[in-house]
Amino acid sequence: MENKINNTRVRFENALEYIIFASRWLQAPMYFGLIVVQVIYTYKFIVELIHIVASTNVSTELQILLGILSLVDVTMVANLVAMVIIGGYATFVSKLNLDHHDDKPDWLDHIDPGAIKVKLASSLIGISSIHLLRSFIDIDKMDIDKIKWQIIIHMTFIASTVFLALSEYIMSKKQAHSNNNH
Repeated sequence: MENKINNTRVRFENALEYIIFASRWLQAPMYFGLIVVQVIYTYKFIVELIHIVASTNVSTELQILLGILSLVDVTMVANLVAMVIIGGYATFVSKLNLDHHDDKPDWLDHIDPGAIKVKLASSLIGISSIHLLRSFIDIDKMDIDKIKWQIIIHMTFIASTVFLALSEYIMSKKQAHSNNNH
């Protein structure tokens, strides 16, 4: 009787563990949704590029510069989304079978949840920098309080990224030390 109870418990536990592990696939539609966002951002980029090219003769240098910064901003957000799609899927859902693919990004070999966080935080700093630069370029039209808040937010992103990278560095050193002792 006790053996039958143990077998039932083991089967239940195995089934539960399988369901928990399989639940990672619930994230796949989210990554697909982010691919749709990439399509939208590509469209926005093309529309802005066409606008800049079409208005080159009547635009001031400042207007062209602000348009270029918009293109850079859209590109950086798209890079951020691509990192989340590729890195998140490969880390949390399923391995990507890209070993023989010529265009496989180098960073994909070294990706883990901590590395993704640091890369995302670094990308947010870049995006924040573009917004801050845009404000500085057009400073006469900006509210000084808004610029102060942009600077505070930007500095918060920088501090958070430094602390996140530092904690990831410490954790990787501890793990390497732990692996060397075993």
